[in-house]
This record gives sequence, C-alpha cells and structure tokens, in this order.
Amino acid sequence: QVQLVESGGGLVQPGGSLRLSCAASGIRFSIATMGWYRQAPGKQRDLVATLHSSGSTNYVDSVRGRFTISRDNAKNTVYLQMNSLKPEDTAVYSCYAHNPITRTQWWGQGTQVTVSS
Repeated sequence: QVQLVESGGGLVQPGGSLRLSCAASGIRFSIATMGWYRQAPGKQRDLVATLHSSGSTNYVDSVRGRFTISRDNAKNTVYLQMNSLKPEDTAVYSCYAHNPITRTQWWGQGTQVTVSS
C-alpha cells in the first residue's frame, strides 16, 4: 500500500521559514519523480516544485529563489524548504510521487501552511 505522509506545516509570520517533509512508503522512491503542489482557498491547485530522480528540479516562478526541494533516498523522504514566506504562500501543500515507468501517481493528504502576522 502506497502512503505519502506530509508534516511540517503550521502558522508562520511573513518573512519566516518552514520545512515540509513527505515520507513515502510502498513505492520505488529512488526512481520516482517527487514534488509538491499547493491549493489556496477558492483557487486551483498549482504545481510548486518538482524533483526528478536525476536531481533536476523545477519551480513555479513565484517561489523560485525562496523554496528548495530536496530528497533523501535513504529515508524515502522529500522536503520543501520554504524561506521568505509571504501571505500569498498560504495554502494546503500536498506531496506527490510519480513512477516514470508505470506512469502511476500518488498523492498525500496535505498539510496546511498559513503565513500571517
């Protein structure tokens, strides 16, 4: 059974930092493309960051230079370091995993990030 479990969300003041974690089980983590989406209230879900098994990354323009995605294959965990947070970063952040061989994708339940003073 595949499980993606996010943690690390919370309330932070503008300019602050948070690190999200997503622990994966039941997948071939080392070959999976991992990433993070976010969805703010009343808005569509947007792709924030992607990390391929090769190490290549992609970021949406609004977070580039502030967010960093990374992975620890030994721990089957992907991280999203978020710095210089802004109120517009407030959203539910969800982890996803994509197996490039079977083209199967899985999602986590999400973790709330609120940026407010």
